[in-house]
Amino acid sequence: MFKVYQWYIVKKFLKKFLLISLVFFCLTIILGIFEEISFFKNTNANFLLPYILTFLNTPITLFEIFPFIFLIVTQFFFYEIFKNDELSLFKINGLSNLKIIFVLFTISIIIGIFLSTIYYNTSSKLKFLYTDIKNEYSNDNKYLAAVTDSGLWLKDEIDDTMLIIKANSIKNDYLNNVIINEFDLNFNLLNIIQAEKININTKLWEIYNPIITSQNITNKLNDNLRLNTSFDKEKIKTLFSNISTLDIFELIELKKDYDVLGYSSDEIMLHLLRLFSNPIFYSLMTILSAIIMLNLKRNKSFYFYIIVGVFLSVIIYYFNFMLSSFGNTGKLPIDVSVYMPITLIAILVSIGLITINEK
Repeated sequence: MFKVYQWYIVKKFLKKFLLISLVFFCLTIILGIFEEISFFKNTNANFLLPYILTFLNTPITLFEIFPFIFLIVTQFFFYEIFKNDELSLFKINGLSNLKIIFVLFTISIIIGIFLSTIYYNTSSKLKFLYTDIKNEYSNDNKYLAAVTDSGLWLKDEIDDTMLIIKANSIKNDYLNNVIINEFDLNFNLLNIIQAEKININTKLWEIYNPIITSQNITNKLNDNLRLNTSFDKEKIKTLFSNISTLDIFELIELKKDYDVLGYSSDEIMLHLLRLFSNPIFYSLMTILSAIIMLNLKRNKSFYFYIIVGVFLSVIIYYFNFMLSSFGNTGKLPIDVSVYMPITLIAILVSIGLITINEK
């Protein structure tokens, strides 16, 4: 059971958290609306569509900045306590700095679990709906890609033909064990091309020793065949990169499919590890902010605290972004790129807690 002072701290922190989150939500909407209006300005879309899409996309965008929201919320929490001289009242009643921080740590963990599960899964569904609607107005809506238990599937429209491509696996610059069904725009089958290996380094694919079936006649070529497509290995990678449209369970299933296909699942694993570690990350950001606030002089202005919060957020963001990039490109192990920032912040927090305990 929470004690009276604990409930007071929790309510005050939650109130600040909801208020700051709402402010960032509104700012994200304002920035997003301009981008969506610019995208739809040359289309026949309903004038309300950019606003609807902005609301669909904002929750997942907000999710990315929650670590810094926790930091700023904690600053506002302590600023109000300092302003009302409540910290002295807490200490008179035997409430130490460590006890206050422990309550904030606990509530941050609980909020973090909610955000990383229910909130994230809901936001990813909204993001999927956003992407699905927007693709209808995009020039790329004729290009589709999917990974299933049977392999990689691609749909392409180019040179007045439609290509349905199925490959068992993809490795480096090559598709392996490939079947290409070529149709005209009326869905009449023109050719079936089979090959054990296709180089997809460029959009002009090089098909090694293909077997071509046309009008029930099958021929095997001893020479390589070149096929013009809309895909190269980089475009395929890009089509699979928007994993924020998938909830946790879909991410786990997609990782299994990628492993079967031979396609790198590092980005998915990085994303999952970040989701699972977010509650700890949020709570460490809360404690770090609390330590900084308790070590600063109480007579500092409100704007000084804001500047400190923004400065810290920028440093942590770029450090986190750099390590994530190293993890995606294979320069660092995935678990190292995720847990190194958390470990470093935890060390700083541990040192800070010793100082706080001595006060």
